[in-house]
Amino acid sequence: MDQLGRFIQSGAKGILKKIRLYLIKKLVPHLDDRRNYHQEFASSTSFHGVHNIVQTQSKTRKVLWLFVVMGCFAIVIWQICSRFIYYFTWPTTTTVVVQYVENVQFPAVTFCNLNRFQAQAVSNLKIIFFIWNIVSGVLHNFSMENKYSQELNDFLLGNQNFSIKEFTKKNGFYLNSSTLLECDFFGNPCYPQERFTDEPSLGYTDAGVTFDIHSPRELPHFDGLGLLTPVGMHAQVAIRQLKSIIQEYPWGECKPDKKLRYHRIYSTNGCLQECKARYIQDWCGCLPFILPGNGTECDLLKYYNCVYPAVYDIEMKGLCTVGTHNSTCPAPCEETDYPTTVTYSSFGGENAIKYYSVKLKKTPEYIRRNLVSIDIKYRDLSYKITQQQKALTISELLADVGGQLGLFCGASMITIIELLEYIFTNFCWMCIFLLLKAPEMPQWNNPSHNQATHKEKKKQIQEC
Repeated sequence: MDQLGRFIQSGAKGILKKIRLYLIKKLVPHLDDRRNYHQEFASSTSFHGVHNIVQTQSKTRKVLWLFVVMGCFAIVIWQICSRFIYYFTWPTTTTVVVQYVENVQFPAVTFCNLNRFQAQAVSNLKIIFFIWNIVSGVLHNFSMENKYSQELNDFLLGNQNFSIKEFTKKNGFYLNSSTLLECDFFGNPCYPQERFTDEPSLGYTDAGVTFDIHSPRELPHFDGLGLLTPVGMHAQVAIRQLKSIIQEYPWGECKPDKKLRYHRIYSTNGCLQECKARYIQDWCGCLPFILPGNGTECDLLKYYNCVYPAVYDIEMKGLCTVGTHNSTCPAPCEETDYPTTVTYSSFGGENAIKYYSVKLKKTPEYIRRNLVSIDIKYRDLSYKITQQQKALTISELLADVGGQLGLFCGASMITIIELLEYIFTNFCWMCIFLLLKAPEMPQWNNPSHNQATHKEKKKQIQEC
């Protein structure tokens, strides 16, 4: 075993010796060559000012140029660091552009009657009002009272198969030929789209029409956004199209890859509805019909005992949040709104009342108490675009860095490559010198020989 160990050590020693001889002959330059390399680099580099330090004979001039070069280099480092710090704050700017066009797409207009149900369909108004407050809690966190609990229990016992969804669809408000008496768009007749739209936050005691002006690709949102017109009034509505574009995170708060399952385009309102629908379906095993999804419809007992407490829990725990990029429903990247200006006047004079009385075969009093006239038009043929933009892009950052290098040091990308080559060459020489000075492999099996070898190594290092 000792002979085998000595054989391996002698073989390794021979290989290391050959490597050292090769490095000394081929790769390690002489001291004069290294000095000439440093001198040549300092004289020919495109980093301005360095050659003035090396080539000038005056010591005063050398010191002066040294201070100039070091000062300019310090300013460049400071400027570059400040630009990078500014870039990583993700700054943005907002631009507003008004485009004038010949044709503007007219938005969708959704109407809802402030009287939710037809009077003849509601036999017990208190119970229906209380039931609908329960349903409304799915979208709006209303407070509920228990003063109708006994009447509610009696109502449920007598109506085991009662469905608020079917009741609303059968007796709710529809926009059809009996409710939309006249409609024209640029002189051409227009007709309502046959689609049932429901908004549970509407009440029963008001008389009139609420309407929402929105993009044809989005669902209406009446919560705080609907416009009210009482009966017997003529409303003049002037609108303008406003398109908002928000940058993605980290510059803005939107997420371009955010998609909804039951809506064609993303909106915070649709996202909130789908978020609530997921939690309610998981907790209650059913789905309120006013929320999107394909689950089983919740009955009134589920609404009262499970759905409403679940919605309250969602609100208190913040399970469905909006606004920021890390919330459940971040802001949309693109959004189209229609800011409005509404003015009102009394509906028609005596001649107009007589005209509609003859046309509809109704009394003048009925016309004053049941008709509403609404005119919607664009303020002008233009639309406004509000766009959030990056205040500093990658290309602008590189241009700033290059400008600072060129202004204070006369440097460019070629200069940086020259410096990297110079540093790499000196690093390689340093590694070779360290390898040549490394001690040979010790002979662990022969301590006396190992000590002698160490002395020889020390002598060789001193000679080197």
